[in-house]
Amino acid sequence: MPNADIRTAISSDIPTLMGFDHGFSTDHVWQMGFRGQGGGIEIQFQEVRLPRPMRVTYPRSPEQLADEWSHRLAVFVAEGEAGLMGYACLAEAPAPGIVWMTDVVVDLRHRRQGIGSALVRGACRWAKERGYDAIFMEMQTKNFPAIGMAKKLGLGFSGYSDNYYPDQDIALFFSMPIA
Repeated sequence: MPNADIRTAISSDIPTLMGFDHGFSTDHVWQMGFRGQGGGIEIQFQEVRLPRPMRVTYPRSPEQLADEWSHRLAVFVAEGEAGLMGYACLAEAPAPGIVWMTDVVVDLRHRRQGIGSALVRGACRWAKERGYDAIFMEMQTKNFPAIGMAKKLGLGFSGYSDNYYPDQDIALFFSMPIA
């Protein structure tokens, strides 16, 4: 992993962060299936390999990022010798004692080097210092790289919301207690 310091973002970071490639490529997705059975509903998510890699665009409007960041509890950046490499955002959750990670974005040339994991760990440290008990992380069902990172870091699947994003995509939620 490249040497990266995790710090709170400052206003001069915003143009660089907005310039990151927020999309990603994947060759797997979590496919949702459901069926009615015996008066109940059964929901299942299954990892599916795609016939070819697909490019997925960011589910939020890049033009609105700076406005969204101003309403977050915290925005963290990973910075190293190469400059800014990634960022993560935390928001207030609807339940007390919980913090919500809305975004983890790593610039394309720094992906798969542990930067996203370092940002999540840094956000957890920040949340623990402020008395939060748990962290939730959201991602698209298509965001297989983020799903893998969440599982690797010990976050467990906690639920989903259909039509969650502006593009009507499903959001997956992963969570873990902050130790």
